[in-house]
Amino acid sequence: MGDYSKALEFYEKSFKIREKALSPNHPDLAQSYNNIGAVYENMGDYSKVLEFYEKSHKIFEKALPPNHPDLATSYNNIGLVYNKMGDYSKALEFYEKSHQILEKALPPNHPHLATSYNGIGGVYDNMGNYSKALEFYEKSRQIREKALPPNHPDLATSYNNIGGVYNNMGDYSKALEFCEKSHKIYQKALPPNHPLLATSYSSIGQVYNNMSDYLKALEFYEKSHKTYEKALPPNHPHLATSYNGIGRVYQNMGNYSKALEFYEKSHQILEKALPPNHPDLATSYNNIGSVYYGMGDYSKALEFYEKSFKIREKALSPNHPDLAQSYNNIGAVYYDMGDYSKALEFYEKDLEITKKALPSNHPNLATSYNNIGLVYKNMGNYSKVLEFYEKSLKIREKALPPNHPDLATSYNNIGMVYNNMGDYSKALEFYDKALKIREKALPSNHPDLATSYNNIAAVYNNMNDYSKALEFYEKSFKIREKALSPNHPDLAQSYNNIGTTYFGMGDYSKALSFLEKALLIKQKSLPPGHPSIKATKDNIDYVKKKM
Repeated sequence: MGDYSKALEFYEKSFKIREKALSPNHPDLAQSYNNIGAVYENMGDYSKVLEFYEKSHKIFEKALPPNHPDLATSYNNIGLVYNKMGDYSKALEFYEKSHQILEKALPPNHPHLATSYNGIGGVYDNMGNYSKALEFYEKSRQIREKALPPNHPDLATSYNNIGGVYNNMGDYSKALEFCEKSHKIYQKALPPNHPLLATSYSSIGQVYNNMSDYLKALEFYEKSHKTYEKALPPNHPHLATSYNGIGRVYQNMGNYSKALEFYEKSHQILEKALPPNHPDLATSYNNIGSVYYGMGDYSKALEFYEKSFKIREKALSPNHPDLAQSYNNIGAVYYDMGDYSKALEFYEKDLEITKKALPSNHPNLATSYNNIGLVYKNMGNYSKVLEFYEKSLKIREKALPPNHPDLATSYNNIGMVYNNMGDYSKALEFYDKALKIREKALPSNHPDLATSYNNIAAVYNNMNDYSKALEFYEKSFKIREKALSPNHPDLAQSYNNIGTTYFGMGDYSKALSFLEKALLIKQKSLPPGHPSIKATKDNIDYVKKKM
């Protein structure tokens, strides 16, 4: 925090001089408040930021005519803080006040108007209203295309933002198209080690990560990191963001030791660069917690999720979506520990905040309903499960394009309930809907496709149609073998499922061979006391007795 305390010290010295020398409503005093607010913004102390931006705004209101562009900037700054605090209705209110002034004060194709449309688009993007986000990002882009030279960095920013919306919508080919347009402009307009180029590499990496093309994702995240290393001092927060991106890819690949290594590198930088209650530190603890969760080390996962929560509770508004995420993650740990009443308690806290913080059709709300449904599934309350899964599905059907992967997840979950209820024709119907979306929306080696094949196989297995079950389990296995690291738990699941199918067919030697492969992976990737290891050992013992 050293740099921030120094910056504050000098801005406050400047303010004291101005306070003595100038009239109380002089614009330079407002500028001082503004500068102090900007430092608190970098420190993540949003209540302090608002205090100083509002002091600045009061002076501008008295000192300037009502349509002065500096007043618009002031409204914009306040809107930006509310956006970071997750208070999106307030953010929109201030961004729109800013925009109304700019519309009156400036010609229709002025770049400042484009920036204003961009800010409004960003709020709609955070609210999950992707059609509105696209509408405003497009307005911004149209102005920039007319007002700026073809290789201006602001035009690249517009393309990048549009790409980001398509990424959130699950339209990865469109997302790549716009992110690459953005990148080409940055390459022409900027020096080779400019931080914006690094951001651009990172955006492309994020799309490949969502497509589960992890090698491509790593390639672009590493390019991003190398650019940041040349451009920035060694403890800059952007470098931490870069390590974080690389860690996320390794986590998705199931390489948890590598993921931890990069998340911890990221965390070390943030601890040095930021004050102890900065929201980015909370995100960092959250990421480390998610790796321990993936490894099945639930006590460690809880420890880090709770560290993250404590910071968010202090730093953010009580209805911020990140707080909801913390409740959700803690709920997930209790769920996997089999403590369903605790899981339900935290998932309901998540839902309560999400309902207040986000519009009624936001995809995050669908996720909240989905998680509650999952708990009821494990409690055997199938009518409740279907109720919550259907609420989730209705939101996703309204909020997302028809081939979005999250819709497939909803169909998949409903199929799972019917499978557990023994209604196998209904289960196959919903699993098939999920598979059709995934086949259209995802690359052919995406792990979610493997999940679909796996689930269809499970239904055939329950119907004692072992040849069909084997066919789909093998399709699932082939994808996982290509897409995942050799010790990923999902690969163990595939070996386990193929083994139990051979057992059902009476081929005990084949069953034993696959179950032993599953056990080897589980022993490498999971903690020694994990219940999944015991379950596989029990299965092996049972097969040996049958032999």
